Amino acid sequence: MYTVKEVFFTLQGEGAQAGRPAVFCRFSGCNLWTGREEDRQTAVCKFCDTDFFGVGADGGKFASAADLARRVAAAWPDAEGGTPQAGNRLVVCTGGEPLLQLDGALVDAFHARGFEVAIETNGTQSAPEGIDWVCVSPKANAPLTLTSGDELKLVYPQVEPEAQPERFVHLQFRHFSLQPMDGPHVAENTRRAVEYCLAHPQWRLSLQTHKLLGLR
Repeated sequence: MYTVKEVFFTLQGEGAQAGRPAVFCRFSGCNLWTGREEDRQTAVCKFCDTDFFGVGADGGKFASAADLARRVAAAWPDAEGGTPQAGNRLVVCTGGEPLLQLDGALVDAFHARGFEVAIETNGTQSAPEGIDWVCVSPKANAPLTLTSGDELKLVYPQVEPEAQPERFVHLQFRHFSLQPMDGPHVAENTRRAVEYCLAHPQWRLSLQTHKLLGLR
């Protein structure tokens, strides 16, 4: 059984694949916060900006990997005549924390439908084989299990020493992205992130372009 908050087609708004069309499969649940506002201040991750609690109108509970893969494939747009659009199909598995639910059977089912499979994870859980793009977003005071992948995307600044960029530069990732923390201080956080990237060129600035453009 897979519990999904929402499934929708949009442009990837963040990180190294920003601008790429993708179906987002947002799983319900996270191991660092319940998703309830009353629990935010006692959570390990206090700054999450995503609603992943429960099941939304575009989500559901899926009894099998095939059922969920079918739902994701249905979200990819059709060409004229009703045939699936050609091109590089991408599903982004996110949350919450997708690796609480994403397993090898679901990765295989997505591949069978012609999708590349990407995850956006806090890195505290092990990942099944076969994922095509692994993006890890570490959180302070949370153990980091996934220490290699395609992209490390750090929300910045996190005040705890455990989440300073210097801690992660030795890890085996192809891209290192610094993303200004959203909220009332986003302008100041963006200025600081720009300054850090200019001083440390290993890091690339990642803006949440979907918010700037009003995309879902």
